[in-house]
Amino acid sequence: MADDLTIRPAAAGEYAIIGDLTADAYVDGGVMAATDPYLARVRDAASRAASGLLLVASAPDGTILGTVTFCEHGSPYAQLTATGETEFRMLAVDPRQRGHGVGAALVGDVVRRSRELGAVRIRLSTGRRMTAAQRLYERLGFRRTPDRDWRPPGAVYPLRTYVFDL
Repeated sequence: MADDLTIRPAAAGEYAIIGDLTADAYVDGGVMAATDPYLARVRDAASRAASGLLLVASAPDGTILGTVTFCEHGSPYAQLTATGETEFRMLAVDPRQRGHGVGAALVGDVVRRSRELGAVRIRLSTGRRMTAAQRLYERLGFRRTPDRDWRPPGAVYPLRTYVFDL
């Protein structure tokens, strides 16, 4: 399936679909409860598009299968970066499309964009319950950076961090 994907910036008319897809992926994946207050931020694709580059992976018929927010250093959604680094946030794949290469294709596009910008590394944070995502990152060559783990305000558990050297 990954060969049939198109990865592109999201269109404004797709933000509600992207927000729902992201929330569904997080809830279905056991990352957060449907009552978690942070879910409102997860659904807010318009803010991600205004503060970073909101990307989608779409099927040939235009169906959105996954999404990720790409952040350059200094953008409002970049939490971990230093000069020369990029970051990505809120990688989500439609629960019905997991295991078909959508997440790997989105991360691959982040790597490509980062290289084009001349970045030297990519950083990310992930929740401790996001074990499928962690396996994906490790399979793609990201390595853990436990010395950079951090706890967002109000979070119960610290976020795990990873880096990919370009």
